[in-house]
This record gives sequence, structure tokens and C-alpha cells, in this order.
Amino acid sequence: MMTTTELAQVLFVTSLQPSDELSPYQIREAVDERLCACGGDPSWCAAYVAQEAGDHPDSYVRRMRWALDAVAGAYTLAAA
Repeated sequence: MMTTTELAQVLFVTSLQPSDELSPYQIREAVDERLCACGGDPSWCAAYVAQEAGDHPDSYVRRMRWALDAVAGAYTLAAA
């Protein structure tokens, strides 16, 4: 089982945008698709997120906050 932070890192590297009206299902599906594209290795996503944090710290903070909130909601609802 992945942590909320790991899931958020995977969501961060998807093409989804905070301005999109997304259902929890769409968020979980995007995370699953990205993980499959990375061969199931979330460390690739973490490396990309670290690069973005260094290159674009202002947008990184906003996007990571969105990703954390989005996966927390999407995966909490899935567990209920």
C-alpha cells in the first residue's frame, strides 16, 4: 500500500490540472495509469517531483498541495 505522499507524487506527474473538475475515480485512475507507465515504480515520479520543486518552487507548492488534497479525498472515499 502506498502512502498519501507517494500517491500525491504520482498524481503530480499526470496531466490532470487543479482546475479540472475531477471525480475520485478519475484521480485514482490517473494514478494507476501513471504507475503502470512507470513500470509500477513510484521512485520515478518522486525524482520528477524533486526536479520540479527545484526548477519551479512557486508552482510546485500549489500543485503538490492540490495533489495531496486530491489523493487524500479520492483514496479515503475508496476505503469507505
